[in-house]
Amino acid sequence: MNSNRLMIVVIRIREKRIDNGKGIFMQKAPTLISYILLTLNILMLCGGQILFKLGLEKLGGVNLSNAWKAIFTLPIFTGLVLYALATLIWFVVLSRMPLSVAYPIQSVAYVLGIGAALIFFNEPVSLMKWIGAMIIMIGVFFIALD
Repeated sequence: MNSNRLMIVVIRIREKRIDNGKGIFMQKAPTLISYILLTLNILMLCGGQILFKLGLEKLGGVNLSNAWKAIFTLPIFTGLVLYALATLIWFVVLSRMPLSVAYPIQSVAYVLGIGAALIFFNEPVSLMKWIGAMIIMIGVFFIALD
């Protein structure tokens, strides 16, 4: 088998035939780099939330009349930059993965948020929250397998 045929076989293994009702098209299966980018996106979103919380604690909280001033604190501004970069990475992820896979997997950020609340802010985390986090992770596992 020459190298060109081998390349075609490898490409076809990584593609999936999908009928969306308007015709059949080929969709590439998510690659390892797609999952790495998705993980980076999740970590950046979680990091942004941690920075938002740190900045708000430093300010002593905000209300609707002075919330815009929070943007100019270093932690909150840095969190916004992380969110902007995470959005750009999300665009790349969505161009490489089906939304029905990427978006549910992104819910891992909720689980990380619970851990961050406990570690960084000493917030109490009840058994019910841990059970909910476990259910999310089980769901992510099944979605990633499909």
